[in-house]
Amino acid sequence: MSAASITASLGGPAYQVKLSDGMHQWLADEPQALGGGDTGPSPHQLLLSALGACTSITVAMYAQRKGMPLQAIDVQLSLLQAPSAQHPQTRIGRNIHLSGELSDAQRQRLLEIANACPIHKLLSGEILIDSQLVD
Repeated sequence: MSAASITASLGGPAYQVKLSDGMHQWLADEPQALGGGDTGPSPHQLLLSALGACTSITVAMYAQRKGMPLQAIDVQLSLLQAPSAQHPQTRIGRNIHLSGELSDAQRQRLLEIANACPIHKLLSGEILIDSQLVD
């Protein structure tokens, strides 16, 4: 796994957060209904987009390496259940549409590969976050 590092900075409009990896810049924000300016995806949408991108890339790489006739991948994700006192687990729905002349066995194998993408593994495991204040 390659090291990933992101800087998130809030200091302008309401809840708009400027994100950067040193080479790319993008925004996150909250919808207007929550006091934001709706200038970018919400943090939940960014999380889902990471899973969707990883799923698509992982499946495409595997299919290409195995010479499978995969033409396109569409992944639809939604947060089905956020953690609460009654339900401590998060549930994410992921619907994967594969285009191409794929056999049932190939389609099943690509679903297994989707479930093995690095972000899926990260989100499915225990995550520890070390937070500290710095000057």
